[in-house]
Amino acid sequence: MSNDWRSATGISPHQISQANEKEETEIATSLSNDTVIVVSNRQPYRHRYRQNEDGDPTITVDRPTGGLTAGLDPVMQRLNGTWIAWGDGEADRDTTDEDGQLSVPPEDPQYTLQRLWLTDSDVEGYYYGYSNRALWPLCHLAMGNTEFDSAQWRQYQAVNQKFADGVLEHATDDSVIWFQDYHLACAPKLVRSQSSSDPFILHFWHIPWPPVDAFRACPQHQELLEGLLGNDLIGFHVPQYCRNFMECVETLVEHAEVEHDSGRIRHEGRETMVKAFPMGVDADTIKQQSMNVPESMWQEFKNEFGLASDHRVVLGVDRLDYTKGIPERLKALEHLWAERPEWRGEFTYVQKGSESRSQIPAYQQLQERVSTITERINDRFGTDDWQPVIMIEEKLPRDTLCGLYRYSDAALVSPLRDGMNLVAQEYVASQVDDDGVLVLSELAGSHEQLGDAVISVNPYDTESHADAIEQAITMPETERRHRSRRLRRKVHNNNINVWLHDMFDTVDQLRGDGGT
Repeated sequence: MSNDWRSATGISPHQISQANEKEETEIATSLSNDTVIVVSNRQPYRHRYRQNEDGDPTITVDRPTGGLTAGLDPVMQRLNGTWIAWGDGEADRDTTDEDGQLSVPPEDPQYTLQRLWLTDSDVEGYYYGYSNRALWPLCHLAMGNTEFDSAQWRQYQAVNQKFADGVLEHATDDSVIWFQDYHLACAPKLVRSQSSSDPFILHFWHIPWPPVDAFRACPQHQELLEGLLGNDLIGFHVPQYCRNFMECVETLVEHAEVEHDSGRIRHEGRETMVKAFPMGVDADTIKQQSMNVPESMWQEFKNEFGLASDHRVVLGVDRLDYTKGIPERLKALEHLWAERPEWRGEFTYVQKGSESRSQIPAYQQLQERVSTITERINDRFGTDDWQPVIMIEEKLPRDTLCGLYRYSDAALVSPLRDGMNLVAQEYVASQVDDDGVLVLSELAGSHEQLGDAVISVNPYDTESHADAIEQAITMPETERRHRSRRLRRKVHNNNINVWLHDMFDTVDQLRGDGGT
């Protein structure tokens, strides 16, 4: 594998930086006359207590490393706007003023982070409760894990009101208010109905939207839909989620007029536009980070886990969530090693699995199930010289993760259902040597963009899943490079700045039409 990234890209780090800055400037320019307010459950900067070398307590800051927070942070720095989020860091209160505000980034303050304080009962009912025991499984069609608890619903509504109150303190007629995700479905209507001004409100729903037959099972479906119809614009990752949402409104909301072709919904004298905006990653930065990881790092990793220098590695990177299809993936690997023993000792599967939402029983059960299957596979096939499955649970530095992406032979991204799945795109962006193969679930939103250059898999079909893994590790070099280059073009041409630009260009168009 070549460490000379120029042979693969022909683009210098300086050119990458210039391209990112140009895209961020274009987005910021389009919003320069507006007061931009981002509203999310997750905050872009979090403060924690740590001990220094002398053992004395000190405060450190966690910074955005990926996804929306990393992509939007530089844009917000150019806009001097406000980001409203739950202050969940243990040292967060000690770093804000009496109103819960601070300027970020810490070293060069450019915009305001407004932290909201939630009580333990707020967090239990709103976040671990209704958000992640009702909405998350419902939208991912994991109906066996749904819990529609009325007390948690009331807590969800109350916390949405807290977020709405935070927005109302900052909103003006010139405001563009951007809500994020399923944690805040009620907040747009609350802001709309309680504001003395007329801001533009948009919402991006980062997870799937389910079909109407599933969504109507939720006892609060009417309130959720009407809450979201307080927006002027609602974005989803793919057109199918838009269609599902509009069918839900058409079926379940009285007196709503739905125009499927134009994506417009009229309700209570207002109009809401529904549109697909496939989210990307910061592909140029990921590429640069991957290029900077030396092959020696990969050899150190292999040495740590007892892998020979020429040993093949298949990679998985997921939160330990029941939507990610990790048990199904492990069963496919087990089937491959059982039915085709010639592959035993020929490759190792490395699963980077981040513990997630462990307070929720369904997640505890998933983590126990993954551990049980892993132990069974290693006991069944492992030898003194070879461990079939390696689990890594600790948090990895960004450069280490990029190194795993870059130097692994293949990646398995096989969720049972996923709004988009940015791990698939991160893996592709890291393939600066053009020799990695992506096995991707047909049920991930990213499959719509990447599907013709990946190895597609149905995660529920164990035998074909095993066949796909074998195809990935036996693929000829010429085909690997051809597929990788096609995928990288797709990911770079649809990066996170393109996503942001398309969304705010739509905001400008809607406001230019006289608003809604």
